[in-house]
Amino acid sequence: MAADATAGSGLLGRLVGRGRSPASIASRLTYDDVVHRYGTVTAVAGVTLDVAPGETVCLVGPSGCGKTTMLRLAAGVEMPSAGRILIDGQDVTQGKTLTPPERRGVGLMFQDFALFPHLSNLDNVMFGLKAMPKADAAREARLALERVGLAAHAESFPHMLSGGEQQRVALARAVAPRPGVLLMDEPFSGLDRRLRDEVREQTRAVLRESRVTCIVVTHDPEEALRLGDRVALMRAGRIVQLDTPEELYRRPQSLFAARYFCELNEIGARVHAGAADTPLGRFAAPGLSDGADAVVAIRPQGIHIGVAGSGIAGKLQRRQFLGEVELIDIALDALDRPLQARVRPGASKALSGEIGIVIDPAEVLVFAASAA
Repeated sequence: MAADATAGSGLLGRLVGRGRSPASIASRLTYDDVVHRYGTVTAVAGVTLDVAPGETVCLVGPSGCGKTTMLRLAAGVEMPSAGRILIDGQDVTQGKTLTPPERRGVGLMFQDFALFPHLSNLDNVMFGLKAMPKADAAREARLALERVGLAAHAESFPHMLSGGEQQRVALARAVAPRPGVLLMDEPFSGLDRRLRDEVREQTRAVLRESRVTCIVVTHDPEEALRLGDRVALMRAGRIVQLDTPEELYRRPQSLFAARYFCELNEIGARVHAGAADTPLGRFAAPGLSDGADAVVAIRPQGIHIGVAGSGIAGKLQRRQFLGEVELIDIALDALDRPLQARVRPGASKALSGEIGIVIDPAEVLVFAASAA
């Protein structure tokens, strides 16, 4: 197999000048109070979600929360136990009649790419174009491979490509029929981190050009924030928050949501006069009543460190180099566990022992303790 480096460095640069993706006629995808059970286990518990034509929505959440089941229901692989799924307002789960996947205008891209090893890359892409005359299908398939930067590999076989290149063949196959809805299940999980960012950005460009309605399932919070026009965070079969990436990160509606998208320093507190009192200061606690127990969640990047006497007294316990940042453990007499701060490499180089810390209120979230 070719080394992944062939698909890595400079991938986006090599795609400049590639053919633009012909636009799909994007469909609206609607889940209307959908429930799905496997025996006594409820995998999807009353989900309502409306995905606008041309919009990309990422479903994110811990394993077993119902993300992949949501895709299977939209694709027609599973029949909902209750509720409806509509494509452009048409109920594709009406009564006990299940509209098959091939009649829904839905494209699928699987976690393992599902390429046929005995077919060339061109034939793999043509596989979804069987309804077209062979010459037209070949032309569309070559165009799809061109737009993902793999026209030169049309006659090669999947095993001759790197993982990143195989992923792009799978993407070409999924968009070649110009589906109204594209469903992607953990499409980048098999790629190493070095490749993932570049292939992800190239996929995002193809989705934007194609203007296809898309749902992407992922367990990676950063991936969801980078790909989605909106992000749906799921827990135990329900959507607990649906928002734009920035809104979801900046204003999580629950401690669960805050924890999912960022590591946190969590400190118990008591609310008084609209603020939570902690050994690190008072922080606004809107919506919480006086006397309520609270959790003050401080993002590591919101802790700024300096010389002793420059803020709250602390002691630098450990620094760990992580490449783009350093992870700093800071002990405070009033806290049972160290605080963790993320700082630019070298920012703490001259510091040791006693230090001072300052908390950025913009990186502090306060939640009711009962919601933890």
